Amino acid sequence: MTRPPDDVVHRAEAFVHHEAGFAQVTTLDAYGYPVSRSMTAFLANGLVVELVQRRVHRRLAQLAADPRLLTTWVGAPAPSATNERPHVFDLGRLPDRTVMVRGAAQVMDDDWTWEVYARHRADHLARGDDRAPSRDRAQVVADLVGMRVVPYRVRLEGFGVGAQSYDWTVGRPLDRTPPSAPPLSAPPPQGAP
Repeated sequence: MTRPPDDVVHRAEAFVHHEAGFAQVTTLDAYGYPVSRSMTAFLANGLVVELVQRRVHRRLAQLAADPRLLTTWVGAPAPSATNERPHVFDLGRLPDRTVMVRGAAQVMDDDWTWEVYARHRADHLARGDDRAPSRDRAQVVADLVGMRVVPYRVRLEGFGVGAQSYDWTVGRPLDRTPPSAPPLSAPPPQGAP
């Protein structure tokens, strides 16, 4: 599919910046299964995603093993939304607005992480969102990891007419094969103690 009209992309970006709140970030575990969690994610120019997280998270090891991920923002239907002809089932409600960015994570160096953290921290403070701990540069380097998600494909739902969606390629796929999963242990035979 081709890129949607610019006004649709601008509405989706504005939705992420001003309405959506937390994103759901999905990585792949050692067996290749998706693992999702809610976290703060920032949509930057070119549909790039910026992530800054604490160093203790398991997702960092998952992304080191396989940097492919999906970042999703979901929110209330657009005021002009309709669902006159549901494709399969009528749920009696309007489709949510959704922005999905598939891509590959790149670890930011300390300077880049500090710049991204400081910029987004200042934006939050300017809006009065001040309950997160304040960190100086040394604390950011010690405690946080920044990642830039280079987009491969983007999908938008709820920004077109009716149930129209847009799904298009914005970059190249990661040039590597997925890692093989560790072997699964066989289930015990039936009747085994």
